[in-house]
Formats: sequence, C-alpha cells, structure tokens
Amino acid sequence: MDVKIEQSWKEVLQTEFDKPYFTSLTDFVRDEYRHATVFPPASLIFNAFNLCPFSDVKVVLIGQDPYHEPGQAHGLCFSVNDGVQFPPSLLNIFKELKSDLGVEIPQSGNLTRWAQQGVLLLNATLTVREHQAGSHQNRGWEQFTDAVIQTLSEKKSGLVFILWGSYAQSKARLIDSGLHCILRSAHPSPLSAYRGFFGNHHFSLTNDYLSRTGKSIIKW
Repeated sequence: MDVKIEQSWKEVLQTEFDKPYFTSLTDFVRDEYRHATVFPPASLIFNAFNLCPFSDVKVVLIGQDPYHEPGQAHGLCFSVNDGVQFPPSLLNIFKELKSDLGVEIPQSGNLTRWAQQGVLLLNATLTVREHQAGSHQNRGWEQFTDAVIQTLSEKKSGLVFILWGSYAQSKARLIDSGLHCILRSAHPSPLSAYRGFFGNHHFSLTNDYLSRTGKSIIKW
C-alpha cells in the first residue's frame, strides 16, 4: 500500500503497510472520515512522523489517543494547535518542565518545536471521532504503532523512551532496555500527576542521557 508518510519512515515501515490488518484499518479510517467528524484532520494523521524523520529520532514520547474536541488534535501526542487552551495534562507537563529546567510556561501548547528536534510525539491510536474518546481503539492502530516502537528499538540505539502512565508503560515490553533509556512515571493527568509525575525530572534526565551518548540535547 502506498501511504503518504515521510520517506524514511515509509522505507522502514513498508512491511507493515503491506499487511492485511493495515488495509482493513485504512478502509475503516477512510469510512469514518466520510461519515463522521474525525480528528486530527486527515492530512495530519502522520504529522508526528512527517515532522520527525526516522533518522532524526532521539526521544519517543508515547501517548494514547488524540484529543477529541474541535481544534485540538494535530497529530502530535499531548500537543494542541496554536491558540487552543491547554488541556490539563499539557499544563502539568509545562509545570514539570518549569520545575525541572526552569523553562517558562509557553504561550502556545503546540509542540512542533519538540518534534523538529527529534522528539517523536507518538499516540498509540492516531485517529478518533469527535467527542468520543477511544472510539478508534482496537481497529489496528495499536498494532501499527507497536510496530513503530519495536522498529525504533531494533534499528536504532541510544534513544530515550518516555512512558507516562500505565498504558504507555505497557509498551516497555517492545523496547530493548539494554540499548535504550526508558523513563517511567505517573501520567500528567490531574488524576495522577501528584502520584509521581511531578518531580520525575524526565526533561533533564533525557538531556543528561543524550549528552552522555554524544547527541544534541532537546531545547524544551
């Protein structure tokens, strides 16, 4: 199958695109876009990959589902478009960043600047119906994004995988901890942030690891 995605990703993921499950997933997603309001806009489904080519990946931040309210989702986990109010989890991410590295809370919740520095902002499910959280789960996206994580683990070394919350932490089984740095903590959601997300120092720990392995740090 010919998928419109950045070329280096296309090359490493072509075997996934050719599998029957991906054909079924594509049929489902196309039908959803025809008959319902679905986020992100179709042109941004693979935005995380297009902004962060395979060769540039240094950090992988794993989310679960795109935001499901109008104007929020644009294909990067936890990120929202310019001018959109910060969702609670994103605000807590910025609070931890300020506590950890002294970075002031920005005007915009758009994390494109992270992606362009080598942070793959990967949701496990890449599409969702408006107002219906989890509506595109268990349709094939998870199989695809698990393959992405496994491919990164196998074909690269010295990556930082940031796993916030139990769902993201379940992906650790796909990652070779001997080749990569895995950072785990509670999720930044207000329901769990005070149970181990605040004070996790994941931003400074990421940069420390990147420095030790000869990579440029992320300007969070």
